[in-house]
Amino acid sequence: MRHPVLCNLFLASGLLALAQLMTPTEAAAEARLALVIGQSAYRTVPELPNAANDSKAMTELLGSAGFTVTTAANLAQTEMRAAISDFAGKVGASGADTVALVFYAGHALQIDGENYLVPVDLDPKREADIPLQGVRLNDLLNTLGALPTRARIFMLDACRNNPFPALSGAGHGLAIVDTKAGAPGSFISYSTSPGAEAEDGNGIDSPYTTAALSIAKQPNLPIEEVFKRIRVAVAQSTDGRQIPWESSSLTTDFKFFGDSSGSQPAIPGASAMAFTSGTRSVADWRKDLQGKDAKAAYELVIADDTVEAYQAYIELYAQASYTPRLRTVLERRRQMLAWERAVAINTRASFEAYLANWDNSDLAATARRLLLRVQNRNYALPVAAAATPVAVAMAPTCPCSAPTTPATPVNPAVAPVIKKRVDDTPPKRKVVETPPKRRPPSDQVVYERAPPPDRGPPPEAVMQGIGIGVGIGLGMGMGGRGGDYHDRGRY
Repeated sequence: MRHPVLCNLFLASGLLALAQLMTPTEAAAEARLALVIGQSAYRTVPELPNAANDSKAMTELLGSAGFTVTTAANLAQTEMRAAISDFAGKVGASGADTVALVFYAGHALQIDGENYLVPVDLDPKREADIPLQGVRLNDLLNTLGALPTRARIFMLDACRNNPFPALSGAGHGLAIVDTKAGAPGSFISYSTSPGAEAEDGNGIDSPYTTAALSIAKQPNLPIEEVFKRIRVAVAQSTDGRQIPWESSSLTTDFKFFGDSSGSQPAIPGASAMAFTSGTRSVADWRKDLQGKDAKAAYELVIADDTVEAYQAYIELYAQASYTPRLRTVLERRRQMLAWERAVAINTRASFEAYLANWDNSDLAATARRLLLRVQNRNYALPVAAAATPVAVAMAPTCPCSAPTTPATPVNPAVAPVIKKRVDDTPPKRKVVETPPKRRPPSDQVVYERAPPPDRGPPPEAVMQGIGIGVGIGLGMGMGGRGGDYHDRGRY
């Protein structure tokens, strides 16, 4: 009687377990890992109190968003590199459905067009020390970019003022990082515009982190829209002094928090038009902004954060109170875009073009140094010149060698130069051990040339025989035998 009951119980348990395995969950479909670094206790420059607060608050936010968070604070260079390496190992082991996020709060610098995160033990005496003592941002991007992941998100609450006196010639802020030039699936956000400085803030957290903590919690917001709203909020809280920036090459959607309702709360002073994808022309922006209030139009162009949007606003609202600050933002953005192109091309012409327009900028000294560097390169010969034979190369390299025409596809009959071997050693004679040929004795010639028996020898034959006999006898020093040969010759 108990047998059927037990069988039914096992069957029900098996079906329940199978149903649980077949039901997809968000956690199973997408793993979330985060690395949070807060650099506050610098050893050679004043501390950044808010950096420690920012990292603690972001750890709590990301944990509630489903991330497994690794938090590291006040890292020296070796410790920062080790933390990045360990995090990359976790991301690689997590699989291709992983979202990897790195949040960094602290100092960052731009040297020779490269961005560097600043360890707490950095103590530079010159700009050339930064590549040796800092941690290159591109190394972080490339380390995670080489791993199969669903998305990689980088939030840099850095770009604060440069506190190192020895680096007075370094450019302000960070250089542009174009995520579209690297591996797809990346999103990077700066707390302020490229080439600008961010504020540490007067409150517990920085303006950037304060906005992120509030806006990222809003449900069902795509990541691109989250950071557009963060940009508007930071611009408002700093009176336009700080405008965050981002670059995206994401290929999938990402939301910090999901909501089944799918609703998105409206942004004050902005419309959905500001969040449409794609770059519009200045004429398109003039048409869209025409007739709008100056403040509402200002928030629209801030949310878009493109040269075209800023240019259209300046043309339409020349007398507005927001226009002077947007002129400054636009001028700096154009300069940083030109600087990005110059460094990416990295030629004499690219740096000369930058200096022709921005000779008095904070990056002019760096541009001149990089210009001298590329001028000292040893360029290879052009293709056309390399294909033409050079007369000097065809001349003999020493008096004992003669020029040899190299083998080419046009003249295949000529042996290649590489097979030509010059050897000053005289060739050795090859000794072949063969028995010498024996010459017949000279007296056999006498017998062969004897006259027929029927006729007497002619006088010249007698005289020839006498000469031969006498010569042989004298040469051998044997008088008797010479006489014998003489008699035989007469016969």
